[in-house]
Amino acid sequence: MRALAQAIDGLELPAVEKISESQEDDPFQVLIATLLSARTQDATTFAASTRLFSVARTPRAVAALSVKAIERLIYPVSFYRHKARHVKETCRILVDDFSSRVPTTMEELLVLPGVGRKTANLVLILAFKSQGNICVDTHVHRIANRLAWIATTTPDETEQALYRVAPATWWPLINLYLVTWGQNVCRPVYPRCGDCVLESLCPKVGVARAGRSTLVAAEVVS
Repeated sequence: MRALAQAIDGLELPAVEKISESQEDDPFQVLIATLLSARTQDATTFAASTRLFSVARTPRAVAALSVKAIERLIYPVSFYRHKARHVKETCRILVDDFSSRVPTTMEELLVLPGVGRKTANLVLILAFKSQGNICVDTHVHRIANRLAWIATTTPDETEQALYRVAPATWWPLINLYLVTWGQNVCRPVYPRCGDCVLESLCPKVGVARAGRSTLVAAEVVS
């Protein structure tokens, strides 16, 4: 983890991290951006979130929008029609049941439409500075298994396994480090193992073929 902390320095942050940083960890914007991010590229998530928040920045303001208006603002995130309904209903619940505040517990967050453990954990970590949660997305699930830290088949299993094997001091940082590394180097297909600071430590579980190293490519060009 220390090696990854140095390696990701200067790399582009995941979209939700950027939104959290730019909006001073606003819980509502972190929540909505995370809802929009599922199965969507970071650049698309960031642009869609920015458009939505430029029009409506609070639960009450978003709840007042029509589903069609939300669809237009968040397009082309994946499943934008489905997510638009979830965003509007989530905002209605926040207004009616939580006094327009994002809840601070896992149990309450899971009541919101479209919110699973990944979203809830990320909101708790980024918006409420929780030190007791691990957020697991597909990158974290893949890389933790690739490194043989764990041997699991689903992200939920990975979350619980990481609580058992990872030192608690790293829990809130696991998502940031592994997602950033997974988007840039340890990719799902043809990971750039030659560029990886963990190559000598990694058993490369499930890696059939590594991708071309950018370091090698740079040497060829020069």
